[in-house]
Amino acid sequence: MPAYLVSALIPVGWVLADLSLVSRRFNFITAFLGLNAIARGLLAFWFVDGALYAVKDTVGGILAVLVFGGSLLLGRPLLGAFVAQALDPRTPEQEASLERLFAERPVARTLLISTAGLTLLNAATAAINFVLNLWMVTAPFGTGEFNFQVARVNALTRLTLGVPEFLLTGLAIWWVIYSLHSRLTDVGGRRDFWELVEAQGREASARPSEDPL
Repeated sequence: MPAYLVSALIPVGWVLADLSLVSRRFNFITAFLGLNAIARGLLAFWFVDGALYAVKDTVGGILAVLVFGGSLLLGRPLLGAFVAQALDPRTPEQEASLERLFAERPVARTLLISTAGLTLLNAATAAINFVLNLWMVTAPFGTGEFNFQVARVNALTRLTLGVPEFLLTGLAIWWVIYSLHSRLTDVGGRRDFWELVEAQGREASARPSEDPL
């Protein structure tokens, strides 16, 4: 029982430490992963087997589908938050520049497609995880056979489902960042994203106004 408490509280402690001591800024990725881990930790106290155990083990995937899908319904594709975290805007000006780039049609379309793709991916892996648990974990809860079956299905799903999710999420983030870079002009051989943004902003400010007097 103490181990379950520790596993549930560690993610909470990490999010609080990051907010108050490490970055002192809201870290969306840490919060998202922490929420997932907290849900799994709390569900450790739900002692069930059979179909209910399959649901319990699939909650992380269900949560990801709800969060990703909900962001699409709200018109704020979730992948934008992951990309913003990766690019790490440090000033209000950088945050505003990133929001403007996100709003440009090619980037907005990339965000929409990639977030929708990750929603479908998580829905597929959640369904597979549920079916595998339902099929492979059949022993009564608390027995040695139950623990063996859980370990066996975890060894299978954590690798065959987790690795593709990780790789495709990374590919989706790279695609959005590539789309952002394609909207910026290479000025003076610069490669850093924020240097390109600032150089393009200075160029735009230096252009004479085309409005008639």
